[in-house]
Amino acid sequence: MTSQEAAPVRDDPDVVVIGGGVAGLFCAYYLRRGGASVTVLERGALGGTQSCSYGNTGFVGTHGAAPLAEPGMRSLRALAMLSVDAPFYVKLRADRELLRWLIHFGRACSPAAAAAGFRALVGMKKRSLALLLELCQLPSIAATFESPGIVLTYKTAQGFADARRAVSRTVASGIPLRVLGPGELDELEPKTRFDIHGALYNPEGAYLHVPEFVVEFGRVLRDMGVEIRENTDVIGFEITARQIDRLRTTHGDLRPRDVVVAAGAWSTECARMAGIGLTLQPIKGYSVTMDMPPSGPSRPVLLSEGRMAMVPLGDRLRIGGRLELTGMSNTVSQRRVQGMLRTVRDYLPELEETQTHETWSGLRPCTPDGVPLIGRTGLRNLLVAVGYGHIGMGLAPAGGELVSQILAGQQPTTDPTPLRPDRFGSILSTRQ
Repeated sequence: MTSQEAAPVRDDPDVVVIGGGVAGLFCAYYLRRGGASVTVLERGALGGTQSCSYGNTGFVGTHGAAPLAEPGMRSLRALAMLSVDAPFYVKLRADRELLRWLIHFGRACSPAAAAAGFRALVGMKKRSLALLLELCQLPSIAATFESPGIVLTYKTAQGFADARRAVSRTVASGIPLRVLGPGELDELEPKTRFDIHGALYNPEGAYLHVPEFVVEFGRVLRDMGVEIRENTDVIGFEITARQIDRLRTTHGDLRPRDVVVAAGAWSTECARMAGIGLTLQPIKGYSVTMDMPPSGPSRPVLLSEGRMAMVPLGDRLRIGGRLELTGMSNTVSQRRVQGMLRTVRDYLPELEETQTHETWSGLRPCTPDGVPLIGRTGLRNLLVAVGYGHIGMGLAPAGGELVSQILAGQQPTTDPTPLRPDRFGSILSTRQ
């Protein structure tokens, strides 16, 4: 078939969701529950290594709602991001979109903007946890969900002091958080020895085993009647009068009523083919999965100043962390990985070395203010559900529900105003 020939049109669903990660799957779930026929397009295998749902720590719950853009990041702390060994590393390059993103990132680092982002993320996280608890009652998914609480550890006296001062404000926002007293950390984690100044505890800390959750969720969706087409790329759109008439893929064309872009780090390029410009950058994260050490933790642990996390997965331990703004490259930096392992040793100096099973990196789509882009675009039948960043597992349920409510014209449960896709400026290309 030449590029001039039209591909055959398949049976047309009501909605096509582009992206088979957690963002796309939850969109499909709530759209299908609302009665729509849904087709999901995934560029690789569902839960495959190309997906950031494959190797992350799977954290859900109410912790981790602080946006990436924090007050003070525009000062000396921002300069530290230029160091390749920094927990959040920015590699500067001649890229207009990166420069625009960094400008908006700087604006989002004000106290008022950070507080607004925190409120939006807390609301989404609380709603997502409630929805996830309902979904995970299904027997096929229940085994992939664990809710043992989460320990937040602080290596430095300053870090712990800052965290303690924020506890009352965090609790007032609806997040159960308390300072662990002397001996309480040993009671929670009797096998694990920490070299830290102090710790907090959130009993709502929970996590999903990935990629097992994604694979099982896909089976649930198929049983509901959702069509999932794996190894299928979107290669273009036919647009008339600011509406998508036809969606072209590597396995035929589709003419849905509505299209939802939820393609993770690939959302920017996908939306660009439809004349939509999204203020997103791919942020790389790493994970190392190893045999569970004899003195490993029994529940999730955050290494706060190091921006790292540890999560037990049965007989294995996954260590995740590091944020890297280096474009679409998915290359694993051994220097960054070794830095992660040094950070673990700083916090847990007695943790035994065990066999490593996998070292992985994945790309997460991130907005400058750390708040997702969810809503309609300049095209009448195109919505986006993108920009979940490094906390996507904990935001996707509420995001999927919101997409279904917008398309159905229902009163949204989650306030869509802070999530507006055009809040960084116009997103519609003049060519439409």
